[in-house]
Amino acid sequence: MSTTQSPRSDTRARIIDVALELFAGQGYEKTSLREIADRLGVTKAALYYHFKTKDDIVLGIVQSMAAPIDEAIAWGEGKEWSPELRDEAVRRFADGMAERMPLLRFFHDNQPALRESPAGLEFKSRMLAMIGLVHGPDANFQDRLRATMSLFAINSAFFLLKHDQQAAAEVVGAAGAEQGAVAEACGVGVDVNDTTLAEAMTAALEVALEIAGRIEPQPAR
Repeated sequence: MSTTQSPRSDTRARIIDVALELFAGQGYEKTSLREIADRLGVTKAALYYHFKTKDDIVLGIVQSMAAPIDEAIAWGEGKEWSPELRDEAVRRFADGMAERMPLLRFFHDNQPALRESPAGLEFKSRMLAMIGLVHGPDANFQDRLRATMSLFAINSAFFLLKHDQQAAAEVVGAAGAEQGAVAEACGVGVDVNDTTLAEAMTAALEVALEIAGRIEPQPAR
């Protein structure tokens, strides 16, 4: 069976990539369909063929980039809950999100505009299903909260990493070429956070599993 994508699916993928870049760079509300079309080098009519509105584009972004969450949910559905299933669900979520950091950044930076949008509501529904997979049936409020915090620990690591990278860039920029030369001559390096995505992911998964590890099977009623 051929896995070659059709020209239409390739174009949709290009639109999603460009829109995500613009949304992340200047915000959802400040980006127009005209700007997306111009960046792609196509007419607005050509863009309308694939997406009628910005909300349609965002929905396409969610559907394309949230696939690992759907896969994790599908994997866990119908299985009897256990601590092993709980931990594996957290790992699968972490692995999927590590490959899709732009989606997390996009939603974080555009929360006010997306909170009640169709795409935002769909992503919220996915997250609630994922949280339920982690805490299992008949969970009390504390365990539901632990499951939520466990998954959010993974998301939060990406936001913290972004903050650290921005802060490091500001430190280097503020130092200037002259100060940098002085520091180099003195053998003193600029102290910036150089945590990599892989290191952030390892730390996030460790914290997420620690939190989820407190969720225990509920006693039989």
